[in-house]
Amino acid sequence: MGGVARAQVQSPTDLPADLYAKLTPAEIKAVPAMQPVASRALIKAVKRIDVHHHPVPPAYIETVSNRTGLAPALRGWSPEKSLADMDRANVETAMLSIPANGLWLPDAAANAKIARGCNEYMAGMVKDHPGRFGFWAALPLPDIDASLKELTYALDTLHADGIGLFTVYGLKWLGDPAFQPLWEELNRRHAVVYTHPTSASCCGNLIKGVLDSVVEYGTDTARTIASLLFTGTAAKYPNVKLIFSHAGGTMPALIERFVLMSRQNSTRKVTPDGIMKLIGSFYYDVAQAANPEALGALTRIVPKSQVVFGTDFPYRTSIEYIAALKDCGFSNKELVAIGRTNALPLVPRLR
Repeated sequence: MGGVARAQVQSPTDLPADLYAKLTPAEIKAVPAMQPVASRALIKAVKRIDVHHHPVPPAYIETVSNRTGLAPALRGWSPEKSLADMDRANVETAMLSIPANGLWLPDAAANAKIARGCNEYMAGMVKDHPGRFGFWAALPLPDIDASLKELTYALDTLHADGIGLFTVYGLKWLGDPAFQPLWEELNRRHAVVYTHPTSASCCGNLIKGVLDSVVEYGTDTARTIASLLFTGTAAKYPNVKLIFSHAGGTMPALIERFVLMSRQNSTRKVTPDGIMKLIGSFYYDVAQAANPEALGALTRIVPKSQVVFGTDFPYRTSIEYIAALKDCGFSNKELVAIGRTNALPLVPRLR
């Protein structure tokens, strides 16, 4: 053991909690978020904005419980538990978005009802706790007409701060031509779009005993970034501010292949200024990726100004990320920016 104490942490995923009760020194070194919590000075250094925080609305519970069952981390969630977790890490405001797999059903009308129920619930949390919450509204994709209707209601009536999309719907990633009417409206509104990975219909449960969230989520984030880049969608709709979860998933590891792909004539036609400028304009949260390896790779290809604080609560806790980010080589000024300042262009009402 080399004299290093094992850290006691909460379960960060759907895996059994006892797997995380004791960690070896090698595991602690590889994943700084598993360390004991940060000092009080680090916690109080900045009033944080968490762009990646999941509530569990009744409409979500009903839908998921009837299909796959509610993930262990989501059971027993309440707004009070969110607030308590936020207070421990000096998170002033958490941006709410529904967890993965909350939608979608074969019935388009049912999807629209679920999205409406989740959005009204999140709007209620914002109203009941002034200053503590914002939200990225859910849309009933792949139904474009219903999604445009819900977008209008969410932004104009519920005053959502932006839109929350999953990386894929069935086998349609976000750059799919079918979604162009949605991107046109988002671009017209200069909207913020937060994305969260899920599994494509082709690719769930590929490896027995390995959760999709372990490998597939990061991969699907890279797929949807590729879809947005190589279809020209990202270049065509420059007014949309995009946030990608988990430090961009596997995209940083694939950057050489992305660049080579961008040199093909077909790609040059739709991204005349190249892809690196676009990649550097996206935002990336640190949820499930607060380690030197992931963030080191990311910040070699995007400015540190594009890195924002995210926790993935209740799958992880806010406090885990404070010490973890300090161990990723960021300066105090950069930690303050990641904790709050970098997110202000995304949620300007919090300035």
